[in-house]
Amino acid sequence: MCANYIPVTRASRLLEFFGVESEIDALDADLFPMGLAPFIRLAPAGTEPTEMARFLDTAIFRFVPDFVAKVDWARKTYNARSETVDSRRNYKQAWANGQRCIIPAESIYEPNYESGKSVRWRISRGDGQPMGIAGIYQSWTNPQGEVVFSMAMLTVNADDHPFMKRFHEPGHEKRMVVILEPEDYDNWLRCPVVEAKHFCRQWPGQLVGEPAPLPTRSRATARTRKQPDRPLGPDVDPTGDLF
Repeated sequence: MCANYIPVTRASRLLEFFGVESEIDALDADLFPMGLAPFIRLAPAGTEPTEMARFLDTAIFRFVPDFVAKVDWARKTYNARSETVDSRRNYKQAWANGQRCIIPAESIYEPNYESGKSVRWRISRGDGQPMGIAGIYQSWTNPQGEVVFSMAMLTVNADDHPFMKRFHEPGHEKRMVVILEPEDYDNWLRCPVVEAKHFCRQWPGQLVGEPAPLPTRSRATARTRKQPDRPLGPDVDPTGDLF
């Protein structure tokens, strides 16, 4: 499961690796559930056709936002199991509607227990390219009457993955996000629903990682900075898709 990651926010990287233009050019920064991040979907209906029908938008990194539900299960909807995404009540309608997206990520974070305790690791592609993570999305109308998007990353079993099996608490199932090949981006967005699960598989490319513990923050900083719903550091191994 991936509870926090570094989204791709540099305009040059979004254009070079995903073929989308961004009006915002921001520095890399960690993102936690309920944070806002770029995601890529098919161009909305009614827009002028282009060679690349990818459209950059912004979404909440959690499928069920706070203004809809604050209960514990809703807090864990930032990941969706690909095996059950078509049947779980949170995700099945979006999946049936073909609301698939690409979530650009420079790196993801996962807990590593090889030292005997949980240590947050930063994981990236070995070639330095950003990850295009398969996701699903939906839209909501918030209490202010604004339409907002929310998204979740799709995951697959990683018990036998040569690198990702090193992560998560001993005795728990190993999971990893679905990383798409760049040549599959348009097919993932456009393919019929019945073909979409073909893309939900372990990524065979090289992944590299290193310890990246959360920085220690002072009490004053903690009081003045908005926090996630609950601590989501390396000691948290949420089960994710519960419903």
